[in-house]
Amino acid sequence: MTRKPYPSDISEEEWHFVAPYLTLMDVNAPQRRHDLREVFNALRWLARAGAPWR
Repeated sequence: MTRKPYPSDISEEEWHFVAPYLTLMDVNAPQRRHDLREVFNALRWLARAGAPWR
């Protein structure tokens, strides 16, 4: 499923810098169910916008 990009989304350049630090997982850990980049974008949006009411 594709979605429209938001201004708070991480750029390709930023993602290539951050991704190696976020993908450090134990081999025996459960697999992710959500795209890590989408989760990171959501956290950036929450930190930036504070999740205001619509």
